[in-house]
Amino acid sequence: MRNGWFHRETAPETNEEDSTVHGVVEEIENLTRDFILRRLSQELKGHLFAESVAHLLQAVGYRIRVSAQGPDGGVDIIAHRYELGFEPPIIKVQVKSMDGNIGRPTIASLLNTLGTGECGLIVTLGGLTAEARTFARGKGNLRLIDSEDLVNLVLSHYEQFDASYTSVWQVESA
Repeated sequence: MRNGWFHRETAPETNEEDSTVHGVVEEIENLTRDFILRRLSQELKGHLFAESVAHLLQAVGYRIRVSAQGPDGGVDIIAHRYELGFEPPIIKVQVKSMDGNIGRPTIASLLNTLGTGECGLIVTLGGLTAEARTFARGKGNLRLIDSEDLVNLVLSHYEQFDASYTSVWQVESA
């Protein structure tokens, strides 16, 4: 140990161990993300998904109004920062609980509902087509949240979620 032999021998092992630990952590994170997305997709379809997105928006500080179940004119949620909901920004949210990709027509439809000073938000359990992303690029009053972004938000704000929502992600014991 005095001649540095111990240090030289353990350094490569430590780097190897760090690399292994990093790989395991990354795998656990990926499995957790896949699990959350799968559970959302299985448990929260349609109006239930809209309610869970509304709860997420509450967790990040918005006040929300969820459209009644049924035809909603392309707007599932109205979100705003202030109590009465008249001051901007007013955000109109369209949620899609399907696993497929959202295309340009869905985004254009939401944009058509926006008034002056209003913003649009699309939240999907699936993905977005390249055409949809291109169409949305440069529109300062529009944000798109795909499945990956949604899981990131859920993980970032998990502590603020009500137990009725976090129970969706619990593993059932036999």
